[in-house]
Amino acid sequence: MITKRIIPCLDVKNGRVVKGVNFEGLNDVSSPVELARYYSRHGADELVFYDITASVEGRALFTDILREVASTIFIPLTVGGGINTLEDFDRVLKCGADKVSVNSGAIRNPSLVGEAAKRYGDQCVVLSVDVKRVDGVFRVFAKGGRENTGMEAIEWIKRCVANGAGEIVVNSIDTDGVKQGFDLEMLEAVCNAVSVPVIASGGAGCMDHFTQLFQALPGVDAGLAASIFHFGEVEISDLKNTLAANGIPMRLR
Repeated sequence: MITKRIIPCLDVKNGRVVKGVNFEGLNDVSSPVELARYYSRHGADELVFYDITASVEGRALFTDILREVASTIFIPLTVGGGINTLEDFDRVLKCGADKVSVNSGAIRNPSLVGEAAKRYGDQCVVLSVDVKRVDGVFRVFAKGGRENTGMEAIEWIKRCVANGAGEIVVNSIDTDGVKQGFDLEMLEAVCNAVSVPVIASGGAGCMDHFTQLFQALPGVDAGLAASIFHFGEVEISDLKNTLAANGIPMRLR
């Protein structure tokens, strides 16, 4: 049986890890290098690094901090933020990333996913999708959740998987930072639509939320969270032991 993954997320702004609620009200948390080192040593299966203002500010991702993070950890690293071209993929991979996450760049240029998959392989291309309900419909948002694209989310995800996206991170804007649990309805719709790994993001507030996620939706491959890990509310090693005790396959150290 394939083990489920627990993935901390570093949302980085101006060289610092930040966290907000519903993608707003960002507060300073810590140094990305210090947090990355801690998670690498304390049971995280992978790490996600997002330069969250690169797209909206129209600039390239900060590579100096990324290089330092990549050289510090010994677990797979996914990196996103300001990924708009194949050159951006190349630059981030050369800085030490294992996978590259694309969001707004794919919305602007839908052929980017296919081009990157052909050059670097499907396993390297992660589609990150910021989704929010608008009048009962799952809509794709761009620029860090600031801009409604008008696109229906499930069809967009299916299109990108068909073009070569090897993994999907589903960020629920509705549940982000609220700590009331993952958006199971949204995640079920995605799992039913695609056969690639799906990572759940947005809403984790306690260990039980991860148990509920994996028991309700066996098709979800990983749970991603930020604040509950950053602020020490949940230790990853304790979480993984609890999940394993509940019959959920985990990679334990």
